[in-house]
Amino acid sequence: VLQDNMASLIQKIARQAALTFSFGSSTVGENKIYVQNFTKLKSLLTEIRAEDLNLTPRKSDPSVPISVPQNPPVTYMHICETASFSMGIFLLKSGTSIPLHDHPGMNGMLKVLYGKVKISCFDKLDKPFDASIDQFSPTLLSFQKEALKRSIFRSVGEYTEASSPCILSPQKDNLHQIIAVDGPAAFMDILAPPYDSDDGRDCHYYKVVHPACEREEDNLQHLVQQEVWLLEIPPPANFWCGGEPYPGPEVTL
Repeated sequence: VLQDNMASLIQKIARQAALTFSFGSSTVGENKIYVQNFTKLKSLLTEIRAEDLNLTPRKSDPSVPISVPQNPPVTYMHICETASFSMGIFLLKSGTSIPLHDHPGMNGMLKVLYGKVKISCFDKLDKPFDASIDQFSPTLLSFQKEALKRSIFRSVGEYTEASSPCILSPQKDNLHQIIAVDGPAAFMDILAPPYDSDDGRDCHYYKVVHPACEREEDNLQHLVQQEVWLLEIPPPANFWCGGEPYPGPEVTL
C-alpha cells in the first residue's frame, strides 16, 4: 500500500487501466466489477494535469507554417501499451484537428491537459440505404455509395483541463473529430484495446456528405441529434501525426 501511495498519478492510472481492461471489451456491459473499475479509472484520469507529466503548455508560433513536413499538425507522445490498452498524449497545434475517425470495437477516454478542444461525436446506425440515396448524392460513384455509413450526430462539446474526460465505447460516440480551439491543445488518450489492423481494429476516416457541408467544422453544430451520412475516405492529405518523446514519470506494468 505504501508503494502505491508513493507511485506517480500516471503510474496509478496505468495500473488501473490494466485492471479495468484486462478482460477485454466483452466485460463492458453491465458487469459490476468492470463498472467499478472503470469509474475508478475515470476518477483518476479526471485528476491528471499537464504538470504531472512534465508537460509545458505550448504557445502558438505564427511564423511556422502548419503544413511543412518537419512540422506535423499533430504529434503523439507514447506512454505505454499492452495487449489490452494503449496510453499516450496527443499535441495539437493551433487551428489543427484530428479528422473524423473511428475506433472499431474499442473503448476510449480522452482528458484535456491544456488548451481547449471541440469534440464532435457520432454513432453508426445499422440501417440500410434506400433509393433516396441517388436523389441526395447523385455525384457519388457506386463504390462510394457502398462505403456510405448512416449515423447519428450524437454531440458536440468543448473540453478544457477543467472538464471531465470524454468517453467513447464500441457502441456510443465511437466516431469523433477533435479540433484545437483558440490555440494549441494537448490531451491524454487511453484506447482499449489498442488499434491493431491484424485484429480488425484499423483507423478509418470519414466526411459528412449529407446534409452537404462546405466546411465540416463550421457547419455541423446545427445537425446535433440528426441522422447524417458519412463517406469513408482516405487519410486526409493535410493530416499526419509525428512523434515526440514522453517527458513524464516512468510507467511500468
